[in-house]
Amino acid sequence: MGKKSTNFIASLPVRKRVAIALWKLATNSGYRSIGHLFDVSKSLVCWCVQDFCKAVCTLLAPEIVHFLDREKFKDVADYFENRWGLPQCIGAIDGSHIPIIAPREYYTDYFNRKGWHAIILQGVVDGKGLFWSVNVGKPGSLCDWVGQGGMYPVCTKDICGVNVGYYVLGDSAYPLQNWHLKSFPDNDRLTPEQQTYNKKTSRAWVIVENAFGRLKGRWRCLMKRNDSDIKLDKSMVLTCCALHNLCESHGEDFHQDWNTSLEEPVLVIAAQDIEEECSEIHQAVVRHLNV
Repeated sequence: MGKKSTNFIASLPVRKRVAIALWKLATNSGYRSIGHLFDVSKSLVCWCVQDFCKAVCTLLAPEIVHFLDREKFKDVADYFENRWGLPQCIGAIDGSHIPIIAPREYYTDYFNRKGWHAIILQGVVDGKGLFWSVNVGKPGSLCDWVGQGGMYPVCTKDICGVNVGYYVLGDSAYPLQNWHLKSFPDNDRLTPEQQTYNKKTSRAWVIVENAFGRLKGRWRCLMKRNDSDIKLDKSMVLTCCALHNLCESHGEDFHQDWNTSLEEPVLVIAAQDIEEECSEIHQAVVRHLNV
């Protein structure tokens, strides 16, 4: 992010350029207001934000927001089992709509069901609330989700007579897969075993809701519409996810008055037909949690 000074003007120090970008991400103030605050031009504020997000997405994000390797999968699964009693679970998944200005091209694709333009952020977090998979940029009109299946290492464990591989947890709106488990829909006819399963899996799944709440609480640019183009919006979202992991892993204090009320989750198209293998894995975990 460093720039060279010229004979006509001194370059802005990197520390100040970073401070300008962080202020934008944390407050979502307008470029003009930030320019007055830091005594720089509006255009320079925009350049600082662009350069900072580009640097984070290029250098920092690949290091701290990345798909886990085989050893990390085992560590995450062990943590989930020790804390919530869920064997083979490697994460919790959820999605959120991020407000944007309507793009010039294909703007109708980004108009979501709530009546505003948005891009979709889908994230998977580990048991500590750190993002290890982030997908951002799908148009807000879509109800589908970005699957992660087939990418996990093959490592099965016998659970109540069924070989269960690694899986992630989602809410009842997501489709059931052999690598993705969800709670039973609450139709007032659940068995005691199903109710126990729902209680224990929901208690673990809430970690991703908390992660989204803390993410948006720290970085307000995700809460309100940005006066940026869609390419920069995507870069800002990924940057905020990387900074979230950085803050959480270093134990930065989170003040409760930063908490935000989360919007309703992204709806997805549930699968109509559940494969027999998925049902067997689902039922095996149900039995395990009721032992």
